[in-house]
Amino acid sequence: MPFQIVRNDITRMHVDAVVNAANPTLLGGGGVDGAIHQAAGPELLEECRLLGGCKTGEAKLTRGYRLPAKYVIHTVGPVWKGGASGEETALTACYVNSLELALEHGCVTVAFPVISAGAYGYPKDQALDVAVRTIGRFLDAHEDLTVYLVVFGHAEFLNGKKLFREIQEYIDDVYAEERLHGESERARRNQSYSLPKPARPKASRPEEDIRECAAFGYGAPAADDDLLAVPDAASCVSPDWEEMLRKTDEGFSAALLRLIDQKGMTDAQCYKKANVDRKLFSKIRSNPAYRPSRPTVFAFAVALELDLGETRDLLYKAGFALSRSSRFDIVMEYFITRGNYDIYEINQVLFQFDLPLLGSGMNAC
Repeated sequence: MPFQIVRNDITRMHVDAVVNAANPTLLGGGGVDGAIHQAAGPELLEECRLLGGCKTGEAKLTRGYRLPAKYVIHTVGPVWKGGASGEETALTACYVNSLELALEHGCVTVAFPVISAGAYGYPKDQALDVAVRTIGRFLDAHEDLTVYLVVFGHAEFLNGKKLFREIQEYIDDVYAEERLHGESERARRNQSYSLPKPARPKASRPEEDIRECAAFGYGAPAADDDLLAVPDAASCVSPDWEEMLRKTDEGFSAALLRLIDQKGMTDAQCYKKANVDRKLFSKIRSNPAYRPSRPTVFAFAVALELDLGETRDLLYKAGFALSRSSRFDIVMEYFITRGNYDIYEINQVLFQFDLPLLGSGMNAC
């Protein structure tokens, strides 16, 4: 772990093995295949001549020669014929067989292209989905393996998907709502400058305390006009101050461990679902003052299936606030409010929007 999607040139990846989307002859071709052969040098072609070709879905290994990778794993993806000819099964086999071959040769870092998404005509969104889910399932059982899915340039994978369009509309709606709210607030402030301020009743406690009373549910939420009124003693039940102070004083690490226990999960189940490296989780567990990145906090929120309120609390423990002026936060709000905690689907959408992905080290190579 973890699984990372990166924009890069696969021939420049410093990994134990790069995977080549080869043709059945293994003698080179266009696209990724041609680029890998060119970067590796003529010695790669000479070794490939000895392999006797490769069938669709299978994988064969050679040395990397002039590549920064030690090995090249050659696999042949399926040609798209409409989807009813076993294409998904064959494409899944490409990833599984390549990963198993990498493990047999002691590889701990492997870089894949999106197989069959080029000249072989596999629909890009479906090819990406098969890659992400197959690699993710494999890593559930092999957490010491790190896999990169490498996309060259800014290829469009999800623009045609209904989910992507819905999220784009959601972002646009939130931005429009925030803009209207901002304009309304400015108009209200301008009006307040020109009108005499009404006398305020004297409260027996600060306004902030009364707001907190309503926010924490100690009494019925007050209307805006009533926020300065003194709450009736019967309507503001005495809070559990000990519990409040405990939660206020705890840092991100303590809050995360508490939530893992509350959800009935093991540490391993949580960091795997969060796509977080075991070593990073160990740092978080052992350091009460650990400050995670924003994507890492959201990754754990997704793994723990927190609602929006719980997510806000966890962000606060790490020193962040949920912002509706951030596209990243809006996308995460979209998934969380709909109860969609599929980290693979979320990361595909974030990737297409050029936003940070969930998990540890997701945008570095």
